[in-house]
Order: sequence, then C-alpha cells, then structure tokens
Amino acid sequence: YVSIRIRRVNKKLYFWARDEFEGLFKQPPENAMQYLTDPKFMERTLKLPGAQPVEVLDAVFKSLVTDCPHSWADCVAWARNHWQCQYNNNIRQLLHNFPPDQLTSSGAPFWSGPKRCPHPLEFSTSNDLHMDYIVAAANLFAQTYGLQGSTDRAGVVKILQEVKVPPFTPRSGVKIHVSDQELQNSNSSVDDSRLEELKAQLPSPESSQFKLTSIDFEKDDDTNFHMDFIVAASNLRAENYDIPPTDRHKSKLIAGKIIPAIATTTAAVVGLVCLELIKIVQSHKKLESYKNGFMNLALPFFAFSEPIAAPKHKYYEIDWTLWDRFEVTGLQSNGEEMTLRQFLDYFKNEHKLEITMLSQGVSMLYSFFMPAAKLKERLDLPMTEIVTKVSKKKLGKHVKALVFELCCNDLSDEDVEVPYVRYTIR
Repeated sequence: YVSIRIRRVNKKLYFWARDEFEGLFKQPPENAMQYLTDPKFMERTLKLPGAQPVEVLDAVFKSLVTDCPHSWADCVAWARNHWQCQYNNNIRQLLHNFPPDQLTSSGAPFWSGPKRCPHPLEFSTSNDLHMDYIVAAANLFAQTYGLQGSTDRAGVVKILQEVKVPPFTPRSGVKIHVSDQELQNSNSSVDDSRLEELKAQLPSPESSQFKLTSIDFEKDDDTNFHMDFIVAASNLRAENYDIPPTDRHKSKLIAGKIIPAIATTTAAVVGLVCLELIKIVQSHKKLESYKNGFMNLALPFFAFSEPIAAPKHKYYEIDWTLWDRFEVTGLQSNGEEMTLRQFLDYFKNEHKLEITMLSQGVSMLYSFFMPAAKLKERLDLPMTEIVTKVSKKKLGKHVKALVFELCCNDLSDEDVEVPYVRYTIR
C-alpha cells in the first residue's frame, strides 16, 4: 500500500511539473504572440469567465515587459528567481499562513494525514538538482525568445553569483485556498482595477518587434531540456515535502503513460513475436515457416495462418517489394549536405531514374510542373532546408532520417513504380 501511495504521489508531482512546463514555456508565449498578431485577442480574452482575463493579460505583460530577457544572463537570472519563488518563497508564505502547529476549527492539527508540512529549500550551486533546474529552465526560457542557450555549468555558476535575489517578506492578507471549492469561489470575481491597469500598461501590438515561440513538450529528445526540467521540477517539489524523488526513467514512463502488461493480450502478442524473431535468427528461408496470429483473450479466440508474400514490383530488371527502400546518405564527403539538384542527379546517374515528383509526408518538395522561379530557388538548397521551408516545421535534433516518396520515369520516359527513400541526415 505504501509503495502504491508513493507512486501516486510521484505521478501527481510529475503532472504538477508538466503543468509548470505548459504555464512557463507554452501558454505565455502563445498568448503573447496572439496579443501581438490577432486584433480580436483582447476582445476574446475580456469575455473569459471569472478572473481569467486578469491572469491571461498579466502573463502577456510579464512575457513582453517585466520578464523579457535580452541575453543569456537574463535567462539565467529569470530561472534563479523563479526557483526562489517556487521552492522557497511560496513555501515560506504558506507556512506563514499555516504554521507547523496550526490547528483546524475542530482543534485537530492542520498539517496531518495527507497534508504534509513542507519546508523551504535553500539554493546552492553545489547541489546538482538545483543546477539541473536552472540550466534546463534558462535554456527553455531562452528558446521561447529565440536566444542562444548554453550547457556550460561553470559559466552559469558565474552568472548566478551576480544575480540579485530579492529578500522574502511574508505578505499579510494573502488568501491561500485549502480546498477546490474555495479556489472555484475565488475565481468568480474580476479585479477591475488590475484589469484596467494591465490594458493601459501593455505595449502597442503595432509598435512591438517581438517574436516568441511556444514550446511543445517532447519527452523522447534527450537534448531539448524538456525531461531535464520535468525531472528537476518534480523532484525539487518532492524535496519540499520530504517525498522520495523519482528518477528520469520513471518520469519518462509516466510521461508516456505506459501501462505494464502482465497477463494481457499485449503480453501474449510479445511472446508470439519473440517466437517469430527466433525463426529469423535461425535463418528460416521458407515463408511457410512463419505465422500470422490473431487473438482475442476476451472471447477467447486464437487463430494462426501462413502469411502472404508481399507483392513484387519491377523497374528495369530490379524486383522490389514494400520491404525494400533506397538508402541515401545526405552528408557528403566534404561535410556539406546534399542539395536538391544533387539528389536528382544522384538518382539519374546511379539508378537511371528521372524523378518527376518528390514528396515528404504531405509536403511536395519538387515536381516537373513546378514554376521555374520556385524550382530555381530550391535546386541549390540542402534537402533538410527545403523540408523545413515547405512543411513550415523545424526538424528536431532527435530526427536522424527522413522518408521521401518518389515518382519516376525510366530511360524510355515511362512512368515506373519505385521504393521509398530513407534519407539519412545524421
């Protein structure tokens, strides 16, 4: 029971950290850019219920005015002050409102049962977890403003030594909600004076040159700082409440919502797949050696059949099936990436195929009927740059290869079917 309880608490901490990620690096930049580019943003925001208009505009004001960084050092300073707010000041304010010996109206200890009494953390550059948070948060914050980040911890420590952290003074009259009902009731009214103040202080959209980028959470890229932030943020909050920390692997399991299989169809399928893999290792050549399996444990129903061979296609004297592909290495011997012109020439020289159309996903990269001006513009661009330009999506650092689909003519100018292309870029 204790183990299950700890897992549930760790999940709650993870989701708290995910909410923190969205609230810092996704929603504020999105709202700020909508304010700058959408003439109806203010009108829509003011129609939001309760205190939401103030919250949204306050976040936009911080993004464009008070928290706006101009350098990497500003990003580190922001991360340091946010750390102080989350893991020290907010906890001290909570303990100011509800001291460790606080009693409820019935005379029972307030900090009892599921309510653990927290303690504030003291920042230290020698604490790896503290530095993990600062480096991840500062880099993510820099990304939202298009600034260059850094993983140089010695340099970050040097910047931190110059950061001025305002001393904390408990505020009187601060209402901290101890139940969802209180929180809901508090959101029913709008602070009109603060709303008018924000409307007056926000910069004019027409005069602003800002371009912010919101960050979509991606757990599988270990170089993007997303999981670094989640793990550090959740474990720091766990430390506030003396809860055992969670390692990166467990955090990824929660992120992927992976449910372990014990006695389910998934487990049975994995077992059958392993049997087929053993056949491959043993070099079985006949198709009849392998089996298709169908099962439904709820019925229960089990059925096995011999697989059908993949249909064969042909260009020139080369037979191919859907299991085949062209392997193309984008990085050339001179260290530069292959251009579209070189890509087209490669297939003409190596495979005697003239590419008439080239696509990646839903993006058309090249076609024989493309306007001359557009074709001239693309021919000498690297392939990945064309993909980014046409799809309007930046390729993540975790992307190692791209899939291209081709329409080709042979030497007799006849249309032929060919396999897809696996284009390796890293």
